[in-house]
Amino acid sequence: VRFVESGGGLVQPGGSLRLSCEASGFIFSDWFMTWRRRVPGEGLEWVATIAPTYNYTNYKDSVRGRFTISRDNSKNMLYLQMNNLKPEDTAKYYCAKQGDGPRGQGTQVTVSS
Repeated sequence: VRFVESGGGLVQPGGSLRLSCEASGFIFSDWFMTWRRRVPGEGLEWVATIAPTYNYTNYKDSVRGRFTISRDNSKNMLYLQMNNLKPEDTAKYYCAKQGDGPRGQGTQVTVSS
C-alpha cells in the first residue's frame, strides 16, 4: 500500500488549495478513504471521509462547508479542495484508507499572512 500526497503550500488566510493523493497497492475503489492532518505537538486528527461509490461524505465540523473531499476511482486518486483557509488549518495532511494509519509522507499546508 502506498500513498503520495501533493498540493500543499503556503497560502494566505482566505485562500484555497487542492490536495491530491495518488494511491497504489490495493483496490482503491473498494475502500472508504480519509484525509487526516497532524499539527506539530498534537495528535493526528480526522478531516474528511468519502465512500467508495461517492455517495457519502463526512467532514470534521470545523472544515464543513469549506473543504470538499472527492475521488476518481478510474485514476486511484483522492482529492481535498480547501477553500477559505484559516491559520488553524495549518498542518501536514495525509490520505489513508478508513481504519488504517497514514503511510505516505504527507503534504504541508501553511496558512499565514
